[in-house]
Amino acid sequence: MKVKLEFGILTTIMPAVQRSEFLLALNQVANERGVDVEVVLDTVKNAILAAYKKDHPDVELEEYSTTLDKNTGEATIFHKKKDVTPPGFGRIAAQTARQVILQKIREKEKEAIIADYKLRVGTIVNGMILRFAGPNIIVDIGKTEALMPIPEQIPNEKYHLNQRLAVFISEIREGLKGDEIIVSRSNNGLLEGLFKREVPEVAKGSVVIKNIAREAGIRSKVAVFSNQQGIDPVGSCVGQRGVRVQAIIQEFGGIEKIDIIQWQENVKDYITQALSPAKRVRVELDKNPSASSGQEKVARVFVPVEELSLAIGRDGQNVRLASKLTGYRLEIEEDKAIVAEVSKESSSAKVSTDAKVVMDKSEGQREKVSKTSKEEGEKTEVKVEEKKKEKKVEKVKVETKKEEPKEKKDEVPEIPKA
Repeated sequence: MKVKLEFGILTTIMPAVQRSEFLLALNQVANERGVDVEVVLDTVKNAILAAYKKDHPDVELEEYSTTLDKNTGEATIFHKKKDVTPPGFGRIAAQTARQVILQKIREKEKEAIIADYKLRVGTIVNGMILRFAGPNIIVDIGKTEALMPIPEQIPNEKYHLNQRLAVFISEIREGLKGDEIIVSRSNNGLLEGLFKREVPEVAKGSVVIKNIAREAGIRSKVAVFSNQQGIDPVGSCVGQRGVRVQAIIQEFGGIEKIDIIQWQENVKDYITQALSPAKRVRVELDKNPSASSGQEKVARVFVPVEELSLAIGRDGQNVRLASKLTGYRLEIEEDKAIVAEVSKESSSAKVSTDAKVVMDKSEGQREKVSKTSKEEGEKTEVKVEEKKKEKKVEKVKVETKKEEPKEKKDEVPEIPKA
């Protein structure tokens, strides 16, 4: 007995007028699912054998085969090249075959999607939160769904249904229901992908991101470099008035700070840059050849006491990120040499100030003495002049007194003689 498939259902052979309908349905299924026609045919063949196996559980399918005419939909089962298509295999077997066909088509469709996303591992895509599966988040990334487990989430970021967000395709791993696409918000690759999206120089390769140290949702340090003259790598990433880096920060809801520093080939300069915002930094590298021996590389960093808090950061965050960025274990110490130098400069400035004050006081006293002497001289001259005037007045008075008796003598009348 021969059976045929029409529109996903196995039936007995139909008149020749409907032969083209099977091919039409076959092509439609292939186009809708995005798979090749031959793949669909192979799926149908396997489904027919699976239906036969259900009615004959003792047979070994490895010894059986089937043929399927894609123009007519006619199917025949063979055992060692002998037609063994059983009577009554028609509609009951077709229902089972239909379910298997749909399942196989879904599997093939998923395989095609997984193959596509395997090529996109390491890139960012836009997604939307569909639902929560316990602590995990299911994200719609277009053609399929992806899983964002707890370790890939930002700890202090809040998520809600239908939230749109950028995610990083970190890997494709085998799960309970087959391969799963794992996306991340905490991976460093998301930050790098956002820089490529927002900064044309990074996308073109004229500015290179050398390394990223990140504590997701809190703070990140990004080291950038350019070997092309006339390009400022830090300025390119920051953008005019910070518009580019602010767009990236807003992708994280403004909860994550981003420090952009220039990568330096000189390790000491690189460590100094990495410890920003601390400025007065002195670096001494461990002289032991730790890089060749595989041991941890160590650098001692000397910082003045007033910048210790800047170099270390809150809860050691700044030095921790700088260590990740440079690959060195950084030992922060107070720089007594800088402290002594600052103290010496302060003392010199104080002595100079005191000397100036003394000189100012001396000058003031001299001016005061000079002024006092001048005033005393003026007073003495005034007194001398006053004394001269007094003597002159007294002389005039004396002369006046001497003349008065003569005048009185002249005024006395003569007494007549008797």
